[in-house]
Amino acid sequence: MTTPRKIRILAVDDHLLLRKGIAAVIEEEEDLTLVGEAATGNEAIERYRQLRPDVTLMDLQLPDMNGIDAINAIRGEFPAACIVVLTTYRGDIQALRAFHAGARGYLLKSMIRKELLETIRIVHSGRRHVPPEIAAELAEHVAMDQLSEREIEVLRKVARGISNKIIADDLQVTERTIKAHMSSILCKLGANDRTHAVTIAMKRGFIEPV
Repeated sequence: MTTPRKIRILAVDDHLLLRKGIAAVIEEEEDLTLVGEAATGNEAIERYRQLRPDVTLMDLQLPDMNGIDAINAIRGEFPAACIVVLTTYRGDIQALRAFHAGARGYLLKSMIRKELLETIRIVHSGRRHVPPEIAAELAEHVAMDQLSEREIEVLRKVARGISNKIIADDLQVTERTIKAHMSSILCKLGANDRTHAVTIAMKRGFIEPV
């Protein structure tokens, strides 16, 4: 009788304790095996080339690059790569970017013990897996206007406490243009002021926490 082939997993996260936690959970399962680990995006790409895992668990916040860039790089070489995003951020924009990059699953680190094994098996079978709360966020904002790249750039500077005048100088535009961008941002995000806009943008994943 032939023994069923185990699902081979690569874990990518810069926190050793989290990787060890994932390893401990996987080791208890007869149909799963952890074949490798990586702590950076570049290491993840190299390890993927070497190991060709069935499922890759990818953190979004890595020391050398964004996890989404790592997903793009891996899928650029291996279009069939099956990748599950592992993150602390539940923002709908981060999830949207991850799925656009080709991720098949999205898992919050707070859910690892509860949903990790189910998620791995689901995506390995060819389906996608999105936690209900992330799906709800995506559904809530699907019809809303998205921020432009320039608006995100302005908002990043606002989040660092930079004034409109200095932002205008940095971007080589008029202060009136920056004020127009801010008005558009407030309207799109439904924010009351600059601080509120930054808070919403971080929660939804438009910008990274400062």
